[in-house]
Amino acid sequence: MMPSMENSLKSFSFGVVDYIVFGIMLTVSASIGAYFGFFSKSKNTTDEYLLGGKKMKTIPIAISLVASQLSGIAIMSIPAETYSYGLAYIYLVLSNILVVPTLTYIIVPVFYENNIANCYEYLQIRFNKSTRRIVTLSFVLNACLMLPVYMFIPSLAFSQVTGINIHWINTIGGIKAVVWTDVVQAMVMLSSVVLVGVLGVVKVGGLNKVFENVDAGGRLDVSYSLDPRIRSSFLSLFISGYLMWTGHIGLNQICVQRIVSLPTIQQAKRALTITGIGIIIIMSFNAFTGLLMFARYFGCDPILAGVVEKPDKLMPFFVQDVVGHLKGVPGVFISCVFSASLSTMSAILNSMAGVVYFDYIKPWIRHTEARANAVMKIFVVVMGFYCIASGLIVQRFTSILQTIITITGINTGAVVGVFLLGMFVPRANGKVAVTSVAFSILSMLWIITNAQLRFKAGHIKYEPLPTSLDNCYIHDFRAVITNISTTPAASTLQSSHTTAFGSNQDFSIYDITFYWYKVLGVVLVWLLAIPLSYIWKSSEEKLNPKLFTPFVRRFLTQPSIEMEEMPLKTAKYVTSNVNTAVVIPLNPEENNKRN
Repeated sequence: MMPSMENSLKSFSFGVVDYIVFGIMLTVSASIGAYFGFFSKSKNTTDEYLLGGKKMKTIPIAISLVASQLSGIAIMSIPAETYSYGLAYIYLVLSNILVVPTLTYIIVPVFYENNIANCYEYLQIRFNKSTRRIVTLSFVLNACLMLPVYMFIPSLAFSQVTGINIHWINTIGGIKAVVWTDVVQAMVMLSSVVLVGVLGVVKVGGLNKVFENVDAGGRLDVSYSLDPRIRSSFLSLFISGYLMWTGHIGLNQICVQRIVSLPTIQQAKRALTITGIGIIIIMSFNAFTGLLMFARYFGCDPILAGVVEKPDKLMPFFVQDVVGHLKGVPGVFISCVFSASLSTMSAILNSMAGVVYFDYIKPWIRHTEARANAVMKIFVVVMGFYCIASGLIVQRFTSILQTIITITGINTGAVVGVFLLGMFVPRANGKVAVTSVAFSILSMLWIITNAQLRFKAGHIKYEPLPTSLDNCYIHDFRAVITNISTTPAASTLQSSHTTAFGSNQDFSIYDITFYWYKVLGVVLVWLLAIPLSYIWKSSEEKLNPKLFTPFVRRFLTQPSIEMEEMPLKTAKYVTSNVNTAVVIPLNPEENNKRN
């Protein structure tokens, strides 16, 4: 690298003011965790640690739910996605329009009416312990794969702060510390990203110039093709987004733990509505930031020039270019990235601690509240060290966003599928559920493994939309101009391959875009579960109607008695074994009156 370029890149380095800003954020986060962990007068119980004593407030929970989705991935990788592949990602964000009513009217009422604190507890009540075990095991293994990714995100911004790891303090205080730390961190994230966005628009020359450049670069084009191999189409993004947000917010213990910590279901519904609106606004802004970066570097791509190694590292370079001259702003941005990563990690670790203790440790020890809290906190600290060690592997990944969606594609579809199966299909039983979940997870593992092998072999290659270096001399991009002579040659594709925008080879299930993985996982559960529910019939024991979504309950008011078995003259009221009086009409006249 030439000396002049090194000097240019060094302009975005920590000064005294930056360290002060960064230190204040970390101190505030640590103070919240330390207060709830050591100084709060709340009772030292698992209910207090995991649910905050069911006394949490609507607005903090809503902000915390939004922050849980605003990991460093949202700040670093969503802009990289829209920079490389255009605005199509916005349809994944807009799918929240359908997610919120799904959660408020179908899923969350079931958890509240059954007093569910751990969402996986529902699977044991509805099906059996084996169903709960297989799903919680997939949650723990999935989280173990994800945590190093979140740990690695801050190092993409600055290597000099990669080794700082204070998330164990954030989580030691339990769900209250997680929620209130999220509130503080969300404010930092929002202010940082908005500041960079506003100054970036000014730097480009206004909104009209931004959209003029992104339109010329093809970043506003969206594919409406039905081909599942196209990387980012409207259909794949919207449907995948719907199932992804439903699983991440409504059927994942990380978020469910926050939702059920509210005292009433009305507060939970309000929190979810605010969450949906907040996610749409902030994620859309992150997507717009990617377009803004492209508009800024239109005709002078830092990645093509070799200054930035990959799209996930472009955001820090953009911040350097736009606001690096303002004292303290680099510190704010690093705080933003760290806040997002800490928020996500603290939530995952807190939820993992509860799941691992109650499902895998409690049955083998003498349970006390103090011992439970100690075990969960020790588990969090151990996982923190694991994250530091494993985060080094993540640097080999090409796209963090693609990696995250691929990893979660192994089990998220199966988890969403089995929860919806339990809430919508009374005929399905535990044996059906376990078999269907295992079939879905193993099938997706096979498909994803083979897809990765095809990536490695070059049969699938997601080249981004084209960029150029034609206009570098129009802009004052000294680092880019200096490095143009070392630009690597463009990669060549095999004669038969699948790209981000099409394919010239025969269809293969291994070539479908990673956005379809969650959808396919749900489909596999239901494709096997429905026929099996007719082969492996459920027992005669009646299930509690509250285990089903409110829409399904209206069809469960009549007991399942064959018409020929009904006596001609009986009492008008029959009480079921769920303590619910059911009125059975005894003749056509009464039936007509009811209708």
